Order: sequence, then structure tokens, then C-alpha cells
Amino acid sequence: MDSTDRQRTYLTKAAGTARFAYNWALAEWQRQYQAKKLDHSLPAPSESALRRALNAVKREQFPWMLEVTKCAPQEAIRDLGVAFKNFFEGCALRKAGFKGRVAGYPQFKKKGQHEAFRISSPRTKVEEVSGKRRSYFWIPNLGWVRMREELRFQGKLLSATVSRVADRWQVSIGVDVQVNPAKAENQSEVVGIDLGVRALATLSNGDVEEGPKALRRWSKKLRRLCKSLNRKKEGSANWKKAKNALARLYARIANQRNDVAHKLTSELTKRFGTIVIEDLNVAGMTRNKSLAKSVADASMAEVRRMLEYKTARRGGRLIVADPWFASSKICSSCGHKLDSLPLSVRRWQCPACGVTHDRDLNAAINLKNLAARNAVEACGKASSGAWQKSPRTKLALVKQEENVKVNFG
Repeated sequence: MDSTDRQRTYLTKAAGTARFAYNWALAEWQRQYQAKKLDHSLPAPSESALRRALNAVKREQFPWMLEVTKCAPQEAIRDLGVAFKNFFEGCALRKAGFKGRVAGYPQFKKKGQHEAFRISSPRTKVEEVSGKRRSYFWIPNLGWVRMREELRFQGKLLSATVSRVADRWQVSIGVDVQVNPAKAENQSEVVGIDLGVRALATLSNGDVEEGPKALRRWSKKLRRLCKSLNRKKEGSANWKKAKNALARLYARIANQRNDVAHKLTSELTKRFGTIVIEDLNVAGMTRNKSLAKSVADASMAEVRRMLEYKTARRGGRLIVADPWFASSKICSSCGHKLDSLPLSVRRWQCPACGVTHDRDLNAAINLKNLAARNAVEACGKASSGAWQKSPRTKLALVKQEENVKVNFG
């Protein structure tokens, strides 16, 4: 958004109000929960009751909340209700034996981190000024704020989230539209993808997608800005300038990663009907101090997340192989399995058949073969050859997104 100084001051106040309301509601939720443990006749805490309670006391206790839109504190408390709902669902999954990651207990928000607030009834307009089209976004108690881009979707506006990235404010607008993406070009085609550090994705057909390596590319400038920030007196004007410069560089690195990940996953789901990847333990890989920076720079977990919902949109299928499936150590030609294969070995020769393999390409081919083998076993036919034991595979959990959210910087 192209906001003025006065508008940026208002946006900062609204984000602070949302953060205060969230923390107030979380503290009140904990207090009511402890009281109910002592007296079971008391009602259980809920986000709707907390919203009513805040409305009853804010004019007397928090009159500064009236300076910003009422949506900021109300939507923040609704977010708390969603956070607790996800936490309780995660507890139920844990009791049922689920081993994956689930939502944790809601935490208090800190000032300066993820500053944002949401508006429940957004409005936009476009007007002609000197032959140029300009788009504006309406914020209650503030007025029209100019946007850099025009809204590209036609439909009912559901909500809008105003957030600050580095020192820039942006709005993400939810639009209810009918989206029917085309099916994959070849629904029956299967591809295995080996995600890695040297190359972001190696496909079983031989294609290689190099990662952006944005963190490594900007490491020198990042180090210089960190040193510059450390030399400034905390809280001074120069310290704030150096902090914003560092935040802008981090945002640029994140944008470059997301750009490559979106382009890659969109192209893959457009071309192939079935995609097979490994269930990588990215969190565990980052504990290796030698690989932590490279693993974080590859954004492999984000690629998997995008593949999950994009394959669902196009009616495709994403198969996630078991993390213990030895895709790199198995010969894709004869099925011979090596006892060990260090990470430093990028090419190896099969001792059984003599075929020389590229480590990443061989893993991608094995993942593709795994999908075909599972399809055969699903029909009741027995496997043969070196594939005596079936590695566990699971379909990735997918969620169909019905609303389109558009970011305007």
C-alpha cells in the first residue's frame, strides 16, 4: 500500500490494539479455565464470551481502543478462538496416536513481531486520475488508502488482513470466487521428485530445478547489515533505519524463495497427475550444523506444502513416501540396495549390475517406481525381484481452498 505517515501511524495503532486484545483474551481465558477447575458450575471460556466482555469494559478501561476500527480487537479474539480449536484438535489427534506435527498451545504475542489486524467487511474502489487508474482500499476510522495494484478478482469480498512486512504495509484480501483449475495435462503420468540442497528438485525424467539459494547469495550484505545494526545505539533513529534495512533484506530473501517454489509447484501440478516425494524430516536436518543453513535456504517443507493443495485443486494425487525408504541407496535398474551411502558420494556404481547412477536422479526414479509398485499391489498382484518388503507410503493430507487470497504490496 502507498500509505502516508498519518496512515502508517493509524495502522501501527490498529496492529497494537489487535495484539493487546489477543493477549488480554488469552490471559482472561487462562484465568477462567483455572476458575472452572475449582468450580465446575462456571461456564467454560469461549471467544464469543470474551468479545462481549471486552466490549463491556473497553470504554472505561481501554478508551484508546476507540481510536481504531472495532474489527481489530474483535477479529483478534476470533483468531484466539481458532487457535484454541486447533490446539484441542491436535490434542485429540495425539491421543489417537498421530505422530505428525499439530498445533501447540496459543502463546502471547510480542510487540514488533507479525504486526497485523483484520477487517471483516473490506471495500475497494478504482478511479481515473489524469488518465491513470488508481485503486483504493477502505479502512474504517481512517478512510481510503491507495494500493499499488488493482484487485484482479471479481467476487464477494470476505475479509482483509493488513500486515507489516519489514517497514512496508500490505493488505491481503479474501475474495469468494469460483475457481476451477484445469486438470493436469496428463493425469496418468507419474513423476518422482527428489528434493535436496544442491538442486531444489530433481525429477525422474531428468529435469533439474536449481534452487534460488537466496540466503547464500545475500550472505555478505546480510552480514554487513547485521554488523551495522549492532554498532548503533538501540532505540536511536539510526538504529531504526538499520533495523528496517535488515528487515527489508530478509523479506527479499523470503520473496525469492516463495517465487521459485510457487513457479515450480505450479508447473509440476500442471504437467503431472501423480507426484511422489519423500517425507523429509526437515526439522531434524536443520539440527546438523553443517547443513542447517543450506537446508533452511532450500525451503523444502514449503514446496511440499504447496504441492499438497495444488495437486488437490487440479484433481491430482500426491504420494509421500516413508522417511525410511532408501531411495538413494537402491539401484533403480536391478533393485540392489547398498549398505551405506555417505552424503558426500554424488555418483555411485551398482556392484550387482554395474550401472552408474547420479544420486539424486536415482532417488527420483525409485520414487516413481514406488508409485507404480503400489498401484500393482493395490490390484492384488504380488511383487517380485528385490522389492520384497513394501515401504510404507501415505497420501498427503490435502485441503481444498475455496477462497482466493491476493496480496498487494
